[in-house]
Amino acid sequence: MMTLDSSKSGFETRRSAEKTERGDLMAEDAGSASFRNQAFARYFSAIAVGAFGTALTAVALPILVVNVLGANAFEVGIVNAAQFIPYALVGLFAGVYVDRWRRQRVLVWASLGRALSLALIPVFWFAGVLHLWVLVLMLLLFGAFSVFGFAATQSLLPHIVERRALRAANARLDQAEAVGQTAGPALGGALVGLIGAPLAIAVDAITYVVDAVLIASLRITETRQRTSARRSVRREMADGLSWTYRHRVLGPLAWSTHVWFFANAAGLTVLAVFALRTLNFSSFLYGLLFTVGGVASFVGATFAARLGSRFGSGSTITATRALYPIAWALVAAAPAGVAPDLRAVAVAATFAAFVVYGFAGGVENANEMTFRQAVTPNVLLGRVNGTMRSANRTMGALGALAGGAAATLLGVRPTLIGVVVVFAVAFLIAAFSPVRGARDDDEPKNSDEFG
Repeated sequence: MMTLDSSKSGFETRRSAEKTERGDLMAEDAGSASFRNQAFARYFSAIAVGAFGTALTAVALPILVVNVLGANAFEVGIVNAAQFIPYALVGLFAGVYVDRWRRQRVLVWASLGRALSLALIPVFWFAGVLHLWVLVLMLLLFGAFSVFGFAATQSLLPHIVERRALRAANARLDQAEAVGQTAGPALGGALVGLIGAPLAIAVDAITYVVDAVLIASLRITETRQRTSARRSVRREMADGLSWTYRHRVLGPLAWSTHVWFFANAAGLTVLAVFALRTLNFSSFLYGLLFTVGGVASFVGATFAARLGSRFGSGSTITATRALYPIAWALVAAAPAGVAPDLRAVAVAATFAAFVVYGFAGGVENANEMTFRQAVTPNVLLGRVNGTMRSANRTMGALGALAGGAAATLLGVRPTLIGVVVVFAVAFLIAAFSPVRGARDDDEPKNSDEFG
């Protein structure tokens, strides 16, 4: 016999299911509407082109460092850290000024600066002066422009699409990046074999010029807070830090993400040496590995909006973070050896790892970015994004150095096991905090007010 309580529970279950179904339909409608937005279509194209070039360099740069410049694991760590160090030095300042300046203009100049930084690498190579320290200097310059570029990129989207379309728009952008990450590594591996790593990086420089042109062509109106009072950079930085780390969900989410970046940078640093030397991957096979990850990321991004609407951003983020330790455990377990059977197992394990790794990233990123954009007032978006980027990339720099040092002192495989442990810590932080049950549609709406 049905009791009153069970009847009520059934009613709430049906109501919840109806709400979820409506959320799925709204997500689909918002995604279609945002893509018909001309400004968003151009923004989408800019992200796709930039992602293609970045994915190409993700393959060409490690090959340049390991095979052309002959770097050891620790030197690979130094090169990887160089891309992140500017975030630690100027990340907080960048957030303040991105909130003060027109974000569209910042993004254009940042893209042109990154294009110049990368273009100088093949120039120095042709001149015969591309030493490791020269490459590090170019990557420091590249990172400095990237600090402003990424803070502006993540803060510009709410000016292009409505709030209700943010998750769908972020998922679309992740699909664009996934497409770039799919084509970029395969072409990158082929280009490296055909024209060499330095010239392959030059192609990435060209994509940043195209990116800048597309962003400059956007016709949007940016709303900014007007104030006649003299503003303090220190106070504005403090506001961004406070909102990020004192928010009941953003705080633990930020710490989980910081730990994730440490583990990810350490893992990718070790992976370059492990795959190219221990497993004897060719340039093409190494590039193909990232292509497979890109395909998986595209699939994940395809489901990101639907999963986020159905289960909530927090639950979706937490579940995907449980997948990273599994992925890197597969990498750590890949056997080394010249026997055909061992090599086949190693290739299968590494590629399976990148399927899991890419899918998790595709699902997670759109939901994390949407939550941050939804709960942060517009006047603080640049600072909050700058704060997150600064801390994330600082942890990335430390992770790259730690991964390179550990691989040199302890060996590659023990370091990979350590990477698995740190990824597990990032998951546990999210799982045992308010992140796990957070929904961005239950939070106060984004506005231009902050007080």
